[in-house]
Amino acid sequence: MNKSMFWEANSTILRKQYPGLLEEIIRLGDEQSAEDLKIETAASGAPTAAMGGVYVHSARDPEREGKRLAEAADGKTGPVVILGFGLGYAAQALAELAPRRPIIIVEKNLRLLRQALELRDLSSLLSRPAVAFIPGGSGEGISGVLSFFEKNTGERAAPYIMRNRTLTGLDEQWYAAVENRIHSWAMRDDVNAATLKKFGRRWIRNLSRNMSAIRDLPGISRFAGLAAQDELLPVFLAAAGPGLDDITPLLPEIYRRCIVVAVDTSLRFLLRNSIEPDFTLVVDPQFWNSRHLDRCTSPHTRLIAESAVYPPVLRLPFKGLYLCGSQYPLGSFIEQRVDPKGALGAGGSVATSAWDFSRILGAEQICIAGLDLAFPGLKTHFKGARFEEKALAESGRLNPIETWLLHALRGGIPFFAPSISGGQVLTDRRLSLYASWFENCFRRFPAIRNYSLSTGGIAIAGLEPAGTETFLALPERRAEINRRLQAACSRVEAEFFEPEEARRRAERYENAVNALFSGLRQIQAACEKGRKTAEQALSRDTGPTGREKTLAALDEINRCITGSEVKEIAGFLFPPEILAEISKTGQSSNANASDAFHAYLKSSIRLYRSLEESAELGAK
Repeated sequence: MNKSMFWEANSTILRKQYPGLLEEIIRLGDEQSAEDLKIETAASGAPTAAMGGVYVHSARDPEREGKRLAEAADGKTGPVVILGFGLGYAAQALAELAPRRPIIIVEKNLRLLRQALELRDLSSLLSRPAVAFIPGGSGEGISGVLSFFEKNTGERAAPYIMRNRTLTGLDEQWYAAVENRIHSWAMRDDVNAATLKKFGRRWIRNLSRNMSAIRDLPGISRFAGLAAQDELLPVFLAAAGPGLDDITPLLPEIYRRCIVVAVDTSLRFLLRNSIEPDFTLVVDPQFWNSRHLDRCTSPHTRLIAESAVYPPVLRLPFKGLYLCGSQYPLGSFIEQRVDPKGALGAGGSVATSAWDFSRILGAEQICIAGLDLAFPGLKTHFKGARFEEKALAESGRLNPIETWLLHALRGGIPFFAPSISGGQVLTDRRLSLYASWFENCFRRFPAIRNYSLSTGGIAIAGLEPAGTETFLALPERRAEINRRLQAACSRVEAEFFEPEEARRRAERYENAVNALFSGLRQIQAACEKGRKTAEQALSRDTGPTGREKTLAALDEINRCITGSEVKEIAGFLFPPEILAEISKTGQSSNANASDAFHAYLKSSIRLYRSLEESAELGAK
């Protein structure tokens, strides 16, 4: 098969399997310089390539080299991300070695990718299922592809990264940014587990004190479609990054043209500039987070809160208080039985929830400022943010504010990533994790156009830079915005607070609370019984008959727990390491294996004790 035949065969498959990819390779590949790219014939007779005088593949036997790289990935789990496709030797060898394992091909140099399609028969690789390409650009699609394969395979293993050292070395910053996106995606479960371990009890305590608010406050679902009635209204979202300072002169014009949505951390900035947002969101349960609202008087702003927020937040003097759907089992249990509030997407940041609220409003244009997710100019937040004030107040000769800034910049494993305005900007893995969430949401809702009014942040696929002239071309709509808000609030007053509806809601609330406490007490009693049963069996040497009897008793207790409608609430604070231990010991235990039986009993005691404590905390 000659060069033209390779190209024709590969192109046919690409057009069928990957719509638009071939056109992108041709268009962008032609724009890239070919001066440093040299195609040669290796000693084995196979084509090889060199860039900048350095071989991309072996000059002796690139096929054998590719097989060796593929064998190094064999035996691992999870998808394989190939950084630097080159002429495709390693990818093709891996596809043959592991025919069902997902392969994600990341290649910046599309001219080199085109050469591979011209020089080699890649039909077996391209025709294989579970292969994805991330060609050129900024590599922003990697998180979405990893999530897709995880959802479709059911595997949660971290991806294995296979690097072409020459290609990743020639474009070190580009590939490093992609690799950091991969690490951020892979560490999301660790972040969630660490957050739960640190704040889980705080969430439970806050929810217990705020539970009646689920009965007494309306939900955000009552504002659904507000921006989509008759003529569409744009939404302005104020995040809290340093880019917020850039749009200060534009704020009056923004207010005249857009529904204004703020996060708790940016409310102070807007009020200092004489702008009262239409909505402000607060979802973080911590005390220190509530301090962002200190001395923020905004009588025309509606506060959107999660029911686990620090309790005094729900007593602040805003125009109206509304709840979003709880992200935690305890709040969700009550809501579903009393008054569903309307769920918001959670990506670890209040800005992610604020964007999703803007979507629920029905906006098809969302203008955003302060969503930098980076440190432009080595700044962490807008000037005058609560974080900065706290650091200044606590600084001293031996602990200057520069020390705080250094910790803030270095604490999240910093790296450079592409900027929305071109070039590179400093970010870190935590912030890039949020960027991945936004990219996924922008991809899921392509009808919504997202514009950034800040120029110093990280490049996020689906977030377009917008100049001042483009924004000022929008018509002034403040009178219409106020009219719609007033109409929506009047409907809430008439429907939600109608006396008969309030009475029925109070009745549903009482029933839900009774069911909650009754279920938790039953789980607590079952766990106590299971723990004592396991401890007694562990303290005496029983034969096979005794072991079978104990296992049957524990199985019955486990069925009681797993069948409870409040099991998720009781298990909310459940230590994940215990589950991992039980999955290893429980499966191997049987009536004829004394050691495995004892290991199972010890794990069960830990399980019941932890679950008992969690149920007791929830029942208080």
